[in-house]
Amino acid sequence: MAAVNTEDNVYCEAVLHGVPPADDDDDLQPRCQEGNIQGQEDEFLGPHPDYDEEEEERKYYRRKRLGVVKNVVGASCGGMILYSVYMGLLQMQLILHYDETYREVKYGSLGLEDIDNKMLMGINVTPVVGLLYTPVLIRFLGTKWMMFLASGIYALFVSTNYWERYYTLVPSAVAIGVAIVPLWASLGNYITRMAQQYYEYVNYKEEHVQEQKKVPKGACHHYVIIFQSVFYICFHLSFVFAEFPMVLFLNNYLSDYNHTLYNVKQCGADGKGVIEGFNKTVLHQLPRSMLLIEVESVLMGAAFIAMIIFLAMCGAAYRPTEEIDLRSIGWGNIFQLPFKHLRDYRLRLLCPFFIYSGFEVLFAVKGLILVRNEWSRERPLFITTASWVPEPTAAVDFNHKSSYGVCALGMEHLWLLVMVYGLASSACSALSLALLLQRLPRQTLLLGGAVVHLVLLVVLMCWSSTPKKLDQLPQLLILVALWGLGTALNKTSLSTLLGMLYEDKERLDFVYTVYHWWQAIAIFIVYLWSSLPMRAKLAILMVTLLVAGFCYWQMEHRLVKKIPFRLPRIPRPRHKVKGYRYLEEENSDECESDKSDVEDEDEEGRQAEEERVEDASSQDSDSLGPERGRARGRRRRQDDTAYEQAGDREVYD
Repeated sequence: MAAVNTEDNVYCEAVLHGVPPADDDDDLQPRCQEGNIQGQEDEFLGPHPDYDEEEEERKYYRRKRLGVVKNVVGASCGGMILYSVYMGLLQMQLILHYDETYREVKYGSLGLEDIDNKMLMGINVTPVVGLLYTPVLIRFLGTKWMMFLASGIYALFVSTNYWERYYTLVPSAVAIGVAIVPLWASLGNYITRMAQQYYEYVNYKEEHVQEQKKVPKGACHHYVIIFQSVFYICFHLSFVFAEFPMVLFLNNYLSDYNHTLYNVKQCGADGKGVIEGFNKTVLHQLPRSMLLIEVESVLMGAAFIAMIIFLAMCGAAYRPTEEIDLRSIGWGNIFQLPFKHLRDYRLRLLCPFFIYSGFEVLFAVKGLILVRNEWSRERPLFITTASWVPEPTAAVDFNHKSSYGVCALGMEHLWLLVMVYGLASSACSALSLALLLQRLPRQTLLLGGAVVHLVLLVVLMCWSSTPKKLDQLPQLLILVALWGLGTALNKTSLSTLLGMLYEDKERLDFVYTVYHWWQAIAIFIVYLWSSLPMRAKLAILMVTLLVAGFCYWQMEHRLVKKIPFRLPRIPRPRHKVKGYRYLEEENSDECESDKSDVEDEDEEGRQAEEERVEDASSQDSDSLGPERGRARGRRRRQDDTAYEQAGDREVYD
C-alpha cells in the first residue's frame, strides 16, 4: 500500500512539473486528479497562510471600541442639539410674548391666559407621575428607541410654534412633560452601559469577560468617569448654542436697559413679591413674521438633525436577547422595580441631593440670571415657554420676581450671562477627570460643588444687585461662572456616583429613573413656591443643600462600615416553551397547564428564597460566611443551568 501511494505521489509531482514518467499508467491519472482537487479544496477552505488570528481579533475589538466611542459622542451631541433648539426657541418666545405691543398685534383676539396656564401646568405636573410609567416605556421600547422617541416629542413641540393655538400647544406641552423623565433615565443608563461595554472590549481576553461572569468590583469606574464627563462637557454647551437666536436675531429688536428698567427699584435678595416698574414693552420694533418663520425653520431643522443622530449614530445599548429577556419579565415586576430600589439605603440617602439638583438649575436660570414672571390677572401674558432648563423641566414664569442678572443689566445682556454659565459648566465638567489623574476620593467633587454653592448662597443672601448699573457686570459674571462650576460638579458627580454604586446591576434604567423623578418633584415644588420672597427661596436652597450633604456623608460612612444594603435583583425572564415537547427533558405526557403550575410554584419558591437570602445580607459575596456563599453559588449555578436550558428549548421551538 505504501508503494502504491509513493508511486502516485511521484506521478502527480511529475505531472505538476509537466514531465510525466515514461511508463505512463492510465490508472494513476484519475487518482492524481482526485488528489489535486483535494489539495486545492484544502488550500481554498483552509486558513490563509498569512492569517493571524490574534491580530484579527485585536482589530475586531478595536472596531468595537470605536463603535462605543461613536455611541457616546452621538448621544452627547444629540442631547446638546436637542436642548439647544428647545431652550433657544423658548427664550426667544419668552421675550417676544412678554412685549405688550407684539402680543396685541399678533394675538389680540386669542384667549391666551387659559391656554398658557394649562400648558405650564402640563409641563410641571406631568413628570410627577413619571415613576409610574417610565420603566414600562423603557421595557416596551428599549433604551435607544426611548431616546429617539423623546427627541421626536421635543421636535413636535418646536413644530407647534408655527401655529400657536390651544389644540397644538397644550397637547405638545403635556407630551414634553411625559418625555422628560424617560429621556433622562435613558440617557444616564445609556452612557453608563457604554462604559461597561468599553471595559469588556478592552479586556476581552480576561476569563470573566469571555465567560460573561460578574465584573470585578471597581473595574468599570475608570470608563464611567470618562464617559459621564464627556457627556456633560458636550451637554452644557447647549446653554451656549441656545443663545445664537438671541445674538443673531432678537438682540437687534430689543430696547436698552434705560427703557426696560425705567421704574425698577429693587433687585436680588431685597425683592419681595412682584417687582413693579419693569416696562411692558421690551421691543423697539416688531420683527417681520417671515423672519420669525425662517428662524423657527432653522431650529426645526436642527431638531430633526438631533433625531437622526440618535437614530443613526447611537447603537443598541443591549443585545437583542437581553432586550427580549427584559420584556419577558412581566409588566408587574417592571412596574415595581423602581419602588424596590428605594429600599436600598444608598439611593434613599442620595434623594436629598437629587432634589437639590433640581432646585439649583432652576435657580440659576430663573433667579440668578433671568427676570422671572408670573401670571397677572390685569395683564395676561402669552408664554409658549414651558421651560428652558436642561434637566427635568419646569415652566419659566414672567411677572417680575426679583432676580440678580436681567433685573440689574437689562434684557440685552441676557445672552452674555447664559453663555458664561454654559461655558463654565462645560469646562468644569472636565474636573471629574481629576478623580483619575490625582486619585482623589469620589466624595471630593460632589461635596466640593456643594461647598461652592453654599458659599454663593450666603453671598446672595447678603448682597443684592442694583438696577441700571452696568458696572456690576463683572461681579455678576463671576457669580454666574462659579454657580456653573457647582452645577457641573453636582450633575457629573451624581451620574458618575450612580454608575459606580450600581456597577454590578444588570440594568440601570430603574436607578436613573428614581434620580430624575426626584428632580421632577423638585421642579414641581419650584412651580408652587413662585410667590415666596427671594430670601425665603435662598433659605430653602441652603437647608436642602445642608441636608443633602449630611445624608451623603451618612451613606459613605455606612459603606465604609460595610453595613449591608438591600439590592433587588431583576427577576429572571420566564420564557414560554411551546411545541416539540419530545425535545424536553421533562415528562412529555404532562399537560401544559400542569407543567405551567409546577413551574410557577418552583419560580415563586426560588424567588422567595432569594429574597430571604438577599435581605439577610446584600453585600458582596466576600462578606458572607463560607457555607452561605457556597450555597448561593450552587443556587446561582442551578438557576443559570435552568435558564440556559429554557433558552435552548426556545431556540428549538
